[in-house]
Amino acid sequence: MLKHRLLAEWAADCAERVLPLFAREHLDDDRPSRAIEATRAWARGEIRVGAARDAALAAHAAARETSDPARAAARAAGQAASTPHMADHSLGAMMYAVKAVRLASDASDSQPAAQREYEWQLQHLPTQVRDLVLSALEEGSVLGRWRP
Repeated sequence: MLKHRLLAEWAADCAERVLPLFAREHLDDDRPSRAIEATRAWARGEIRVGAARDAALAAHAAARETSDPARAAARAAGQAASTPHMADHSLGAMMYAVKAVRLASDASDSQPAAQREYEWQLQHLPTQVRDLVLSALEEGSVLGRWRP
C-alpha cells in the first residue's frame, strides 16, 4: 500500500507541474486542481478511492471542454486522481504532463521541453517505486514503448 500511495503522490506532482496550462485558460474551473488535491488526500488516507474517482471523472470532463495543451493538463490531473483506483494510472499522469509541456512549447523547443519534463519526472520518482516505474516503461506494460 505504501508504494501505491507513493505513486499517487508522484502522479500528483507530475500533474501539478502542468496545471497552470489549464488554469490560464480556465480561471474559474477548479476541477483539475481538485483532482490533484483528491489524489494527495487519498495518499494521506483522508478520503476513499470513490471520492478520488469522482474527482478524476470531473477532471476528465473538464478536459473534454477545452483544447490542448489545457486538455492534456486536465487529463494529467484526471490520471493522477485515477491512481488510487489503479496504480498504473500514475504513468498516465506522467505521459499527459509531458504531452502538455510539448504542446505548450514553441515548435523548435517542443521535443527538448518534453524531454526535460520527462527527466524531471524520473528524477523525482520516490526511491521505493523507481524500479517499478522504470520496469513498466521499459517493458511497455502500460504505455507501450512510450517516450516523450
